[in-house]
This record gives sequence, structure tokens and C-alpha cells, in this order.
Amino acid sequence: MFRAAGQAGLSAVIIGVCSVGIAAAQPKHGISMYGTPELPPGFVSLPYANPKAPKGGRMVVGEVGGFDSMNPYILKGEAPYNIRSHVVETLLGRSWDESFTLYGLLAESVETGPNREWVEFHLRPEAKFSDGSPVTIEDVIWSFETLAEKGHPRYRSSWEKIDRYERVGERGIRFDFNTVDNELPLILGLRPILRKADWDGRDFAESSLDRITGSGPYIVGEFEPNRYVEFVRNPDYWGSSVPYNQGLNNIDTIRYEYFTDANVVFEAFKAGELSYFREGNPAKWKTDYSFPAALNGDVVKEEIPHRRPAGMEGFVFNTRREIFSDWRVREALIQAFNFEFINQTMNDSVYPRRTSYYANSDLAMSHDAAEGAVKSLLEPFADTLVPGTMEGYSLPVADIAGRNRSGLREARRLLQEAGWRVDDAGVLRNGSGQAFEFTVLLRSDRNEAIANMYAEMLARLGITMRQELVDSAQHNTRKSDYDYDMMVNVWGLSLSPGNEQYLYWGRDGVNTPGTRNYMGMDSVAAEAMIDTMLTAESQKEFVAAVKALDRILMAGRYVVPFWFSDVSLVAHTAEMKHPEALPIYGDWIGFLPEVWWIEE
Repeated sequence: MFRAAGQAGLSAVIIGVCSVGIAAAQPKHGISMYGTPELPPGFVSLPYANPKAPKGGRMVVGEVGGFDSMNPYILKGEAPYNIRSHVVETLLGRSWDESFTLYGLLAESVETGPNREWVEFHLRPEAKFSDGSPVTIEDVIWSFETLAEKGHPRYRSSWEKIDRYERVGERGIRFDFNTVDNELPLILGLRPILRKADWDGRDFAESSLDRITGSGPYIVGEFEPNRYVEFVRNPDYWGSSVPYNQGLNNIDTIRYEYFTDANVVFEAFKAGELSYFREGNPAKWKTDYSFPAALNGDVVKEEIPHRRPAGMEGFVFNTRREIFSDWRVREALIQAFNFEFINQTMNDSVYPRRTSYYANSDLAMSHDAAEGAVKSLLEPFADTLVPGTMEGYSLPVADIAGRNRSGLREARRLLQEAGWRVDDAGVLRNGSGQAFEFTVLLRSDRNEAIANMYAEMLARLGITMRQELVDSAQHNTRKSDYDYDMMVNVWGLSLSPGNEQYLYWGRDGVNTPGTRNYMGMDSVAAEAMIDTMLTAESQKEFVAAVKALDRILMAGRYVVPFWFSDVSLVAHTAEMKHPEALPIYGDWIGFLPEVWWIEE
């Protein structure tokens, strides 16, 4: 008995107990993208957690923005992202000390076919939602179906790769795939499992402030939209004895306070209203922590290193706009951006530039001509690739003094080649007389400062760059609808990029709202590289595909890149503690606050 992806109304049939026609593989306690999990069956805890950490205490966190919904799994509304990590669980949980490895959480075991053409999960019999009701296969099926049909667009692409699924015994479910995708078993293991009964008589796709009943270690406590939300540790949490959870979720109450901007958050931290603050400015890290609590030891400064890819942050060109559709224009604006001067002004030149989407890792492209496996992967698409993809591409280097004569000279040449010339009034215009002017969408005072300097640089070319600073809700709506000429965005990338790359760079995102293809790139070659990443039979082939994708992204000139840091600057109250062992992803997801505790 089975259900093909895309059909509806067969849940009642599927829920019947089925037998599997193919001999079952060996159930495992975990699964890795490549190779085997580093932790053995029966492991005590994750290597960066302290299983003896005390429970208790209260932590208050400052967030920029707001929320008007309690459902983070749909396109409508803005919900606290922390619901996904504190309240709702997945079949498997990720170890942030490995590139991409998952261990049993709601599921006690996972098994796959010899070529990962199917995956089977078995629920733990003790798994329960916070109201005491059991987590069932019916809840799993409903969650997968509903997220695909009514949830955020990011859930649909993986669902379309499922040919059928069937229940196995009382607590098992098996998915058979119609596409070769080695990552798909892991992606399904990370799907949120929701309580079906929560949505009886309610439309899942409609935004609501009704609390979600999750199976996770916390429940949603008191909250006020756009002001604060509290997560309270559930003393009856079903998973307290699961190995994956040992040393995690130690703090009794985690409160998130919402503020208008990061400067206000920092002032609240200085005043003792918040438990920690992530500093993004190394100059301020040196000079702004002389307030009394920092001087007397009540506040501790830590530099936490990591080995995760830098990702990408910068001014994003919306190539859906005609003004940015020509790569030569985008390159001209990259040439005009004096990174060295801005980095000196903002950061005392401490941070290096993002010269790759995977900088700070072995996945980063080379800046020379493509060779070997990377070249072979790109060659079939050579006619569609912009200059620099095959030949090699590097960002320009300017002088710290701020003049950037060579960069502006090259920018003028490229703009003229693309049909733009300065008129007698000093305004850059195309052959139709259209002035080169655009607006950058912002929601951060810090980015506003960068934009002010950039606008002065562009003015030397006859370009007018206006700024529009909006609140968080408006920014998120316009971002989702691609309603901007240019904006600042950050893409966080992992050591095991996979299906999410379609959401970031896939061609569907050119017109489909709600993806993260904010630049509107339309590249057959990029999708082919992602396909190869997902079907690679070796780590070597996988790395070559990532490097090739990196070349397409960088040479596409879709972003004016900013800087990055290979350390996180975290100031926190002295009572907050964490294990000495750090995961390779540093203080990223899964580390703060998950493994921290309060020492009173």
C-alpha cells in the first residue's frame, strides 16, 4: 500500500499496517552524508556537551525585529525561529561536530537501501508531545504531507522526490524515492514532526498566535507579539534520557526580548537586562566593553573559533531588475566598492573579505583557471557561463586611503561597454536616457553606515543610490516577494551543502516567492552542480561539484561581498558556562544556548 507524492486524501489507507517487500537493511543509530557516524551505538553524549551540567536558571536574549505568529513553518507571518529548536523535534538530531551526521531523536533507528533509494525510520515508543499524548506515525505522515502541501516552499522539493511511503509495523515508516539523492534520507530525518490534533478545524497555512504543541524540551510560555517570548523547560520531557540529549537543554527559562536594532540590544546588555551579546564589530569589541559589569568580572568576553564556511554576506543585486541584468554592470559596481577602506573604517581591517561562498573551508574554489574534475563538470555549460567562471575570478583590491582610482577606472570602462555614459550634468545614463539610480533596502543601522560610504563611491560614477530603512516585518515581506533593487543578505552555509542549495540558487526561485534566491539567478549550470552534489558517490566528486558551484556564484557577480570572521565574539554574564570542547561549527546552532548552563 502506498501513496505517490502529490496525491491527496489517502492518509487513512496508508495508516494501515503494511509489510515491506524488500529485505530490511540493518537499522542504525545514526546516519552520515558520507561514511559512518563518528559516535558509536550507545554513545553517552555529543562530544561538545557536558552530561553532568546542572539544570536550572534563567537566560534572557536580545533579538532584533519582532513576531506576529507562532507558526514558523509557513510563508505567512513572522514567528520566533526558536520554536524550531526549543519546542518542535525531528526524527533525527544533528551533531554540530561533524560535517553532516544525524543521530536518533524521535526515531530510535534509521536504515537505508544499499544505494539510498529508500529510508526507514522507527519511532521511539516513549516519544510524547508536551501534553502527554504519544508521537505517532499518523503525526509523522500528517506533518510530511501538510508541510509539503501548505507549508513554506522550502519543504516541497524534497517531497516531490518521494515516490511512495508506507507504514511498517506499529512505529515504522518507509519512504521510497523516485530520484537519486544521497542527502534525501538525512533531509527527511530533519523534518519537523507536529501534532496533528493541533490543527483540527484550523488552516495550517494561515498565520496564528496559537501555541504549537511540540515534543521538544521546552514549551512556549508567556509572550507578547513583537516584545518578548519565553520558553520554559518541560520537567516531564520524554527525551531526557536519550543519549543525543545528554547535557543539552539545561536552562529552565529562556526569554527572548525584541528590540528595534542591535545598538539598543547592546545598551540593554550593558544595563544587565540580557545574558549575552554577540558582537559583530571588532573595533567595538576593543573599545566598548569598559562598562562596570565587564570591568568587575560580572561580564565575560570570549572569542569562540569555528571551522564552518564563511557563507556570503553583502549587497545583493536583484537581477530581476533590468538595471542589474548585465554582469558587466554588476562587476562595475563591485569594482567601485572600496572594501579595504570600508573594512578599515568599520572593523580596523581585522576581518578578511568573503572571496568565496565557502571561504574558511576546503570547499572554497580556487581563483585560478578551472582544472581537473571542476573543469570537467563546468565544460558542458561553457557557452552559458559568464567570463571568469572557467578562467578564474578574483575580487578587486583597492587602497585603504579610499581613492580607488583603478577600481573606478575599470568600473567606467565596463559601464561604457554595457551602454552607460555620463552626461554633461555628471549623471550616468543609458542610450534611452534613463538615469542609473536605484534603492537599497535596509533594516540595520550598521548596514546603513556601509551604504552611506558606498553611495559616495558610486556618486563618482554618476550613479544615485538611495536608501530605504524599514522595520523587520516590512523587510521580511519585501524580501520574500523580491520587492527591492538591492538589499543586504547573509547566506549561512555548511560543510555539507545539499538540497537547500536549490532553495538558495535554484531557477524556480526566479519567480516563486519565499525562496532564498534573492539575486534571481537563473543558471542551468548551477542546478547541474547541485544535482552532482546530491548524487556524488565519493567525497572527492562532491567537493569538486561544490567548488564548481562556488565558481558560478562568484563569477556571476550577484553580490558585493563584505567580510567574515573565523571567530565569534561573545560577551556573557559570568554565571553562564559552557563545555571546554567546541564543535567544528563553533557557537553556531546547537551550541548556544543548547549546551550552556547557569552556575548560580
